[in-house]
Amino acid sequence: MIDPVALARELIRRPSVTPADCGAMDVVQNALETLGFSCRRMRFGEIENLYARRGTDGPNLCFAGHTDVVPPGDAAAWSHGPFEGEIEGGVLHGRGAADMKSAIAAFLAAASRVGEISGSISLLITGDEEGIAEDGTKAVVVALQADGEQIDHCLVGEPTSSKRLGDMIKIGRRGSVSADIVVRGVQGHVAYPDRAANPAPVLVRLLAVLEAKVLDQGYPGFQPSNLEITSIDIGNPAGNVIPAEARARLNIRFNPTHTGAGLSAWLLDVARAAAVGFKGEVALTPRISGEAFLTEPGDFTALVARVVTEVTGVQPELSTTGGTSDARFIRSLCPVVEFGLVGASMHKVDEQASVADIEALTAIYTRLITDYFSGGSG
Repeated sequence: MIDPVALARELIRRPSVTPADCGAMDVVQNALETLGFSCRRMRFGEIENLYARRGTDGPNLCFAGHTDVVPPGDAAAWSHGPFEGEIEGGVLHGRGAADMKSAIAAFLAAASRVGEISGSISLLITGDEEGIAEDGTKAVVVALQADGEQIDHCLVGEPTSSKRLGDMIKIGRRGSVSADIVVRGVQGHVAYPDRAANPAPVLVRLLAVLEAKVLDQGYPGFQPSNLEITSIDIGNPAGNVIPAEARARLNIRFNPTHTGAGLSAWLLDVARAAAVGFKGEVALTPRISGEAFLTEPGDFTALVARVVTEVTGVQPELSTTGGTSDARFIRSLCPVVEFGLVGASMHKVDEQASVADIEALTAIYTRLITDYFSGGSG
């Protein structure tokens, strides 16, 4: 049987900051092959991906996760080296301990603990979840669809738990639209505004219109959509010069009241209106990184919640809060649910996971596999 903590430590010691792999996918593949999985590596651009399956019959239960991690920041600020995988006081330290190398290790350990099943177990592992996510799960899903690969249900091992293991399962996510705004004017002396075209007030007015818009009051199971201005840049060091250009960035997290295309069209309409009468150019470039989705509560969500409660004694909340995840791509294949460790330390200095929680997560995944194939998924 695979020791999940030992495997998690081995993965943490691979500094796989997106898009680097540093051998992390090899570690996963080697472990899977010892368990009888057929592994298919898929490289898109700089990104290493892996799809592995044990069994040929249905149903096919898939586990999805990512080996890539965010940068550690100032390594000197860590109490333990970010890529050393040290254990102290029953806590595993390192980048990826929570998000989400430990969950990958727990699922592999779970797969090593189950016997024969009537169906298939598969894993979809990417190295591009923390990056722009174009050459990772998104591309793998397209390839699997082209091949006619059938996946019946998927569990994503993101660190969904909030304060203690088992208190939250994600059954949906809000969508995300980002936009870059560039207002180009004509530089000039502040004493002669008629000889220039100042982009700054145009940008300010445009952002004010966007900020004032109440997108919605929420959606069943979802919080209200929100628009956040994330950057305003003019880069003008002189106090007596009208700048030539002003830039801004924003992001919208939206519930199923909206679509990415609809919000993008609204943003473009506001930008066009802001350009009326301006002796310059207003350019807005929207990017849709994912649509809002919801896995309706049913047999699979009930199975995951029941198993979590049986192992932890905690009744999990079914939630749609938080950022985006690769579940937004997998939903086109099958119903998808996310469950994993406590995420309080993810992306932070001294990211960590309780060793006891990693063992408990392994027990949850083991029971989930067993019960799923005994008819618990419906």
